[in-house]
Amino acid sequence: MQIRLLFCFVIIFASCNQEIRYTTADPHVETTGGNRFHAQIPLDIQEKKFTTPLGVEMHGFGAFEVYWDSYRLGQNGTPALDGRPEVPGTETSYYQVPDSLSGLGHHLVTVKGTQAFLPQEYQRIAAKPDSYLKMLQRPLKNLSMVNLMAGAFLMAAFYYAFLYFNSHSKTGTTILFALICLLFFLLLTAEYIKFYVNIPYTSFYTRLSIIGWLTFATAVLTPLYFAIHYRTPYITAITLLLIITLLVVHGIYYEQYDYTAHMYSIVLWFASVLILLYNLIKKQKSALLMLTGFGLSMIVHQYIFYDYGLYISFTIILLFILYLQTVSARQLEQAHQSSQLLSARLQLELVKKNIQPHFLRNTLTSLIDWVEDSPAEGVLFIKALSDEFDSMLEMSNETLVLIQQEITLCKQHIAIMQYRKEVSYTWEDADIDPTETIPPAVLLTLVENGITHSIPVNNCIRFVLHFHRTATGKEYILETYGENRKTIKKAGGNGFRYIQARLTESYGTQWQFSSHPFPGGWRNTIHLPL
Repeated sequence: MQIRLLFCFVIIFASCNQEIRYTTADPHVETTGGNRFHAQIPLDIQEKKFTTPLGVEMHGFGAFEVYWDSYRLGQNGTPALDGRPEVPGTETSYYQVPDSLSGLGHHLVTVKGTQAFLPQEYQRIAAKPDSYLKMLQRPLKNLSMVNLMAGAFLMAAFYYAFLYFNSHSKTGTTILFALICLLFFLLLTAEYIKFYVNIPYTSFYTRLSIIGWLTFATAVLTPLYFAIHYRTPYITAITLLLIITLLVVHGIYYEQYDYTAHMYSIVLWFASVLILLYNLIKKQKSALLMLTGFGLSMIVHQYIFYDYGLYISFTIILLFILYLQTVSARQLEQAHQSSQLLSARLQLELVKKNIQPHFLRNTLTSLIDWVEDSPAEGVLFIKALSDEFDSMLEMSNETLVLIQQEITLCKQHIAIMQYRKEVSYTWEDADIDPTETIPPAVLLTLVENGITHSIPVNNCIRFVLHFHRTATGKEYILETYGENRKTIKKAGGNGFRYIQARLTESYGTQWQFSSHPFPGGWRNTIHLPL
């Protein structure tokens, strides 16, 4: 379908035939003092296929009056006179030729005026005859498509910007695509604003400079988008090399505005294609599809008039990037659904941790003994058990809890195990920030492992929790002071898998967990992002 539409575009633009045939010679320009000039442009109209009035399209800097065979057609701006400054005209202006003077044959266009500004620019005057009605309709036809494209990409820019700022998973490609769409909207606006606003020739190059820098920014961000999306290595080096290349192009073709913008688009194309080829070799998904889009854009760029071809090419590229964004959004949605399923399983696991049959059996057995031997101590045992169950249920629906809640849960569990095993368990913590959060029951799982796999020294096991904040993240270190059992496994069992699943649920891949012995017992380290 896309190839068929592209073919239609090519046919439409290729079939536009000339409705007038004429020859012209180089204008004869004479300059006098006070920045005044007088130019004559001979025209020979050989064929005219339209019956509507003839018009003449003038291009030139200055403020001037236009004459057709000595008949005054109108003026562009206000030429300077004694005591009256020049009011600059526009670079392009249109005039209607009377029917009585629009016949075939030789004609002479005369231009009289002044150029008080930009004196360093060579006085260039050009005249192009055509249907006056066509001259008036051409901007409207151009703008009908441009307005549609510009509006669509402005809405896309706002949509993806809002999506980025209101999303929990802030991906760099989302905001990059929003910026690229915004730049393309501004590029279209800067290119076609001349049809909305009369831009004096003094600001002619200002508009071209804006177009150039917008194209420069687009040429940086588009390859960067692909590099980030496919996680291409050396992104910083690639970006710096791209910027240096574009600056070199800017220096070589300085003040050749249209050609500079054209070269920027060529650099954009080659940089993006090289990144996509690399990722195609690495068998990245959608890389081949993106290369197809760039191939189509190059075909359009080669066979369609520059002003149209450039923006249609950009549109094709952006549409393919939009498809890539939708694929990424679908993958994020699938990952979110998987995360929800994982979270539900973890919540169930959290509730089950303290109601497993062997836990209840051992706990109830200890409770019976305490009630029989010491009813007062038995009541305290029951209260400690109740407090832990309350805390577990309160946390069961959370993905992150305050560190103080987690510490309280650990202390409650230690109190229960102290009754059960008749071992002295002590808890110490230092430099804890009460506003910090952590996935629920992560530290509790490490405490359970410490109780299970450590032998008391002097009938005592001590737990010490440290908190450190570094330049790259924050770190929790839980140390168990006791004698390590020989059967402990470094790889961990279900408890470690639970910890890893909880950390992945909340922090993706931006976490580190290590567990290893040290001379005093066992040390667990959890490194989390800021």
